Amino acid sequence: MNQALDGRTVLVTGANGGLGEHFVRQAVQRGAAKVYAAARTGKEWNDTRIVPLTLDLTSPDDAERVAAEARDVNLLINNAAVAPVGDSITGPEEALRQIFETNFFGTVRLARAFTPVLAAHGGGTLLNVLSSAAWVPVPTGYGASKAALWSATNALRFQLRAQGTQVVALLVGMIDTPMSARWDVPKVSPESVVAQAYDAVADGSIEVLADDQTRYLKSRLNTKAEELYPWLGEQLAGFEA
Repeated sequence: MNQALDGRTVLVTGANGGLGEHFVRQAVQRGAAKVYAAARTGKEWNDTRIVPLTLDLTSPDDAERVAAEARDVNLLINNAAVAPVGDSITGPEEALRQIFETNFFGTVRLARAFTPVLAAHGGGTLLNVLSSAAWVPVPTGYGASKAALWSATNALRFQLRAQGTQVVALLVGMIDTPMSARWDVPKVSPESVVAQAYDAVADGSIEVLADDQTRYLKSRLNTKAEELYPWLGEQLAGFEA
Protein backbone atom coordinates (compact mmCIF):
# COMPACT_ATOMS: atom_id res chain seq x y z
CA MET A 1 0.00 0.00 0.00
CA ASN A 2 1.35 3.40 -1.00
CA GLN A 3 0.97 5.66 2.06
CA ALA A 4 1.85 9.11 0.65
CA LEU A 5 -0.96 11.04 2.33
CA ASP A 6 1.40 12.04 5.13
CA GLY A 7 0.46 15.45 6.47
CA ARG A 8 -2.32 16.10 3.96
CA THR A 9 -5.68 17.62 4.82
CA VAL A 10 -8.55 15.79 3.15
CA LEU A 11 -12.24 16.58 2.73
CA VAL A 12 -14.61 13.73 1.86
CA THR A 13 -18.24 14.31 0.88
CA GLY A 14 -20.88 11.69 1.57
CA ALA A 15 -18.65 10.62 4.45
CA ASN A 16 -21.07 8.96 6.83
CA GLY A 17 -21.38 5.56 5.18
CA GLY A 18 -20.64 3.31 2.24
CA LEU A 19 -17.64 4.34 0.16
CA GLY A 20 -17.30 7.67 1.94
CA GLU A 21 -16.56 6.15 5.33
CA HIS A 22 -13.80 4.04 3.78
CA PHE A 23 -12.29 7.19 2.23
CA VAL A 24 -12.24 8.79 5.68
CA ARG A 25 -10.79 5.80 7.52
CA GLN A 26 -8.13 4.98 4.94
CA ALA A 27 -6.99 8.62 4.74
CA VAL A 28 -6.20 8.51 8.45
CA GLN A 29 -4.49 5.11 8.10
CA ARG A 30 -2.33 6.51 5.30
CA GLY A 31 -1.07 9.41 7.38
CA ALA A 32 -3.45 12.32 6.69
CA ALA A 33 -3.10 15.01 9.34
CA LYS A 34 -6.80 15.94 9.22
CA VAL A 35 -9.88 14.61 7.46
CA TYR A 36 -13.07 16.64 7.15
CA ALA A 37 -15.98 14.20 7.05
CA ALA A 38 -18.74 16.11 5.24
CA ALA A 39 -22.34 14.91 5.21
CA ARG A 40 -25.85 16.24 5.64
CA THR A 41 -25.82 15.27 9.32
CA GLY A 42 -22.89 15.14 11.72
CA LYS A 43 -21.41 11.91 13.09
CA GLU A 44 -19.14 11.06 16.00
CA TRP A 45 -15.90 9.55 14.68
CA ASN A 46 -13.95 9.06 17.94
CA ASP A 47 -10.76 10.30 16.33
CA THR A 48 -9.40 13.81 16.83
CA ARG A 49 -8.01 13.82 13.28
CA ILE A 50 -11.52 13.46 11.81
CA VAL A 51 -13.60 16.65 11.81
CA PRO A 52 -17.32 16.33 10.98
CA LEU A 53 -18.82 19.01 8.71
CA THR A 54 -22.44 19.49 7.70
CA LEU A 55 -22.85 19.82 3.95
CA ASP A 56 -25.92 19.64 1.73
CA LEU A 57 -24.79 19.65 -1.89
CA THR A 58 -28.22 20.82 -3.02
CA SER A 59 -27.94 23.99 -0.92
CA PRO A 60 -26.43 26.83 -3.01
CA ASP A 61 -24.79 28.43 0.04
CA ASP A 62 -23.23 25.35 1.61
CA ALA A 63 -20.30 24.99 -0.79
CA GLU A 64 -18.93 28.46 -0.08
CA ARG A 65 -19.51 28.07 3.66
CA VAL A 66 -17.64 24.76 3.83
CA ALA A 67 -14.79 26.11 1.67
CA ALA A 68 -14.45 29.02 4.09
CA GLU A 69 -14.42 26.67 7.10
CA ALA A 70 -11.92 24.23 5.61
CA ARG A 71 -9.28 26.48 4.07
CA ASP A 72 -6.49 24.01 4.88
CA VAL A 73 -7.82 21.31 2.50
CA ASN A 74 -5.39 20.13 -0.18
CA LEU A 75 -7.26 16.97 -1.23
CA LEU A 76 -10.97 17.20 -2.05
CA ILE A 77 -12.86 13.94 -2.64
CA ASN A 78 -16.26 14.42 -4.26
CA ASN A 79 -17.93 11.14 -3.30
CA ALA A 80 -21.52 12.10 -2.40
CA ALA A 81 -24.19 10.92 -4.83
CA VAL A 82 -27.77 9.66 -4.94
CA ALA A 83 -29.23 6.71 -6.86
CA PRO A 84 -32.95 6.56 -5.98
CA VAL A 85 -35.03 3.42 -6.26
CA GLY A 86 -37.20 3.62 -9.38
CA ASP A 87 -34.83 6.05 -11.11
CA SER A 88 -35.61 6.23 -14.84
CA ILE A 89 -34.35 8.52 -17.59
CA THR A 90 -37.97 8.76 -18.77
CA GLY A 91 -39.28 9.41 -15.28
CA PRO A 92 -40.64 12.68 -13.85
CA GLU A 93 -38.50 15.71 -14.68
CA GLU A 94 -38.45 16.81 -11.04
CA ALA A 95 -36.92 13.48 -9.98
CA LEU A 96 -34.21 13.83 -12.62
CA ARG A 97 -33.50 17.39 -11.51
CA GLN A 98 -33.03 16.22 -7.91
CA ILE A 99 -30.47 13.62 -9.02
CA PHE A 100 -28.54 16.18 -11.05
CA GLU A 101 -28.67 18.71 -8.21
CA THR A 102 -26.58 16.36 -6.07
CA ASN A 103 -24.55 14.30 -8.52
CA PHE A 104 -23.67 17.06 -10.96
CA PHE A 105 -24.49 20.63 -9.96
CA GLY A 106 -23.67 20.21 -6.27
CA THR A 107 -20.40 18.46 -7.04
CA VAL A 108 -19.30 21.04 -9.61
CA ARG A 109 -20.33 23.84 -7.25
CA LEU A 110 -18.12 22.39 -4.51
CA ALA A 111 -15.19 21.98 -6.90
CA ARG A 112 -15.58 25.63 -7.90
CA ALA A 113 -15.70 26.77 -4.27
CA PHE A 114 -12.52 24.85 -3.42
CA THR A 115 -10.55 25.89 -6.52
CA PRO A 116 -8.86 28.87 -4.77
CA VAL A 117 -8.34 26.77 -1.61
CA LEU A 118 -6.46 24.11 -3.58
CA ALA A 119 -4.52 26.79 -5.45
CA ALA A 120 -3.36 28.25 -2.16
CA HIS A 121 -1.81 24.88 -1.32
CA GLY A 122 0.21 24.48 -4.48
CA GLY A 123 -2.64 23.09 -6.56
CA GLY A 124 -3.63 20.12 -4.44
CA THR A 125 -5.83 17.30 -5.66
CA LEU A 126 -9.46 16.99 -6.72
CA LEU A 127 -10.87 13.47 -6.99
CA ASN A 128 -14.35 12.87 -8.41
CA VAL A 129 -16.04 9.52 -7.84
CA LEU A 130 -17.68 8.65 -11.14
CA SER A 131 -19.16 5.39 -12.47
CA SER A 132 -18.80 3.10 -15.45
CA ALA A 133 -22.50 3.92 -15.90
CA ALA A 134 -21.19 7.10 -17.55
CA TRP A 135 -20.14 4.94 -20.53
CA VAL A 136 -23.10 2.59 -20.94
CA PRO A 137 -26.76 3.18 -21.85
CA VAL A 138 -28.08 2.55 -18.35
CA PRO A 139 -31.60 4.05 -18.54
CA THR A 140 -31.31 6.16 -15.39
CA GLY A 141 -30.82 9.73 -14.32
CA TYR A 142 -27.94 8.47 -12.19
CA GLY A 143 -26.10 7.22 -15.30
CA ALA A 144 -26.77 10.45 -17.16
CA SER A 145 -25.57 12.54 -14.21
CA LYS A 146 -22.34 10.55 -13.98
CA ALA A 147 -21.78 10.96 -17.73
CA ALA A 148 -22.14 14.71 -17.28
CA LEU A 149 -19.76 14.66 -14.32
CA TRP A 150 -17.20 12.63 -16.28
CA SER A 151 -17.20 15.36 -18.93
CA ALA A 152 -16.98 18.06 -16.26
CA THR A 153 -14.09 16.26 -14.56
CA ASN A 154 -12.09 16.23 -17.79
CA ALA A 155 -12.91 19.90 -18.32
CA LEU A 156 -11.82 20.78 -14.77
CA ARG A 157 -8.53 18.97 -15.34
CA PHE A 158 -7.89 21.23 -18.33
CA GLN A 159 -9.08 24.37 -16.57
CA LEU A 160 -7.10 23.80 -13.35
CA ARG A 161 -3.82 22.62 -14.85
CA ALA A 162 -2.36 26.15 -14.72
CA GLN A 163 -2.67 26.17 -10.91
CA GLY A 164 -1.14 22.67 -10.69
CA THR A 165 -4.22 20.80 -9.48
CA GLN A 166 -4.22 17.03 -9.97
CA VAL A 167 -7.74 16.07 -11.11
CA VAL A 168 -8.50 12.37 -10.72
CA ALA A 169 -11.46 10.50 -12.22
CA LEU A 170 -12.40 7.34 -10.30
CA LEU A 171 -14.52 4.99 -12.40
CA VAL A 172 -15.98 1.75 -11.11
CA GLY A 173 -19.00 -0.50 -11.61
CA MET A 174 -20.92 -2.01 -8.71
CA ILE A 175 -19.39 -1.52 -5.25
CA ASP A 176 -20.50 -3.60 -2.27
CA THR A 177 -22.18 -0.78 -0.34
CA PRO A 178 -25.75 -0.12 0.83
CA MET A 179 -26.41 1.92 -2.34
CA SER A 180 -26.00 -1.20 -4.50
CA ALA A 181 -27.63 -3.71 -2.15
CA ARG A 182 -30.73 -4.11 -4.33
CA TRP A 183 -28.73 -5.50 -7.27
CA ASP A 184 -27.63 -9.14 -7.22
CA VAL A 185 -24.53 -8.78 -9.41
CA PRO A 186 -20.76 -9.12 -8.90
CA LYS A 187 -19.39 -6.26 -6.83
CA VAL A 188 -15.96 -4.98 -5.85
CA SER A 189 -15.13 -4.18 -2.23
CA PRO A 190 -15.12 -0.53 -1.12
CA GLU A 191 -11.75 -1.09 0.56
CA SER A 192 -10.20 -2.00 -2.80
CA VAL A 193 -11.74 0.98 -4.59
CA VAL A 194 -10.49 3.47 -2.01
CA ALA A 195 -7.03 1.90 -1.90
CA GLN A 196 -6.70 2.24 -5.69
CA ALA A 197 -7.93 5.84 -5.52
CA TYR A 198 -5.41 6.87 -2.88
CA ASP A 199 -2.59 5.05 -4.70
CA ALA A 200 -3.47 7.14 -7.78
CA VAL A 201 -3.39 10.35 -5.74
CA ALA A 202 0.04 9.36 -4.45
CA ASP A 203 1.58 8.45 -7.82
CA GLY A 204 0.12 11.35 -9.83
CA SER A 205 -2.38 9.38 -11.92
CA ILE A 206 -5.43 11.11 -13.37
CA GLU A 207 -7.75 8.14 -13.96
CA VAL A 208 -8.57 5.03 -11.91
CA LEU A 209 -10.42 2.06 -13.43
CA ALA A 210 -11.21 0.24 -10.21
CA ASP A 211 -12.58 -3.13 -11.32
CA ASP A 212 -12.24 -5.65 -14.15
CA GLN A 213 -15.61 -4.74 -15.66
CA THR A 214 -14.69 -1.07 -15.94
CA ARG A 215 -11.26 -1.83 -17.36
CA TYR A 216 -12.77 -4.11 -20.00
CA LEU A 217 -15.49 -1.58 -20.84
CA LYS A 218 -12.89 1.17 -21.32
CA SER A 219 -11.04 -1.10 -23.76
CA ARG A 220 -14.22 -1.43 -25.85
CA LEU A 221 -15.05 2.26 -26.19
CA ASN A 222 -13.33 2.56 -29.57
CA THR A 223 -15.68 -0.08 -31.01
CA LYS A 224 -18.04 1.14 -33.75
CA ALA A 225 -21.33 2.31 -32.26
CA GLU A 226 -23.27 -0.17 -34.41
CA GLU A 227 -21.38 -2.96 -32.66
CA LEU A 228 -20.85 -1.44 -29.23
CA TYR A 229 -24.40 -0.50 -28.29
CA PRO A 230 -26.08 -3.80 -29.26
CA TRP A 231 -23.39 -5.55 -27.18
CA LEU A 232 -24.00 -3.20 -24.26
CA GLY A 233 -27.73 -3.76 -24.60
CA GLU A 234 -27.18 -7.48 -24.15
CA GLN A 235 -25.14 -6.84 -21.00
CA LEU A 236 -27.92 -4.67 -19.61
CA ALA A 237 -30.79 -7.03 -20.44
CA GLY A 238 -33.14 -7.21 -17.49
CA PHE A 239 -31.65 -4.17 -15.79
CA GLU A 240 -34.04 -2.47 -13.38
CA ALA A 241 -33.37 0.63 -11.32
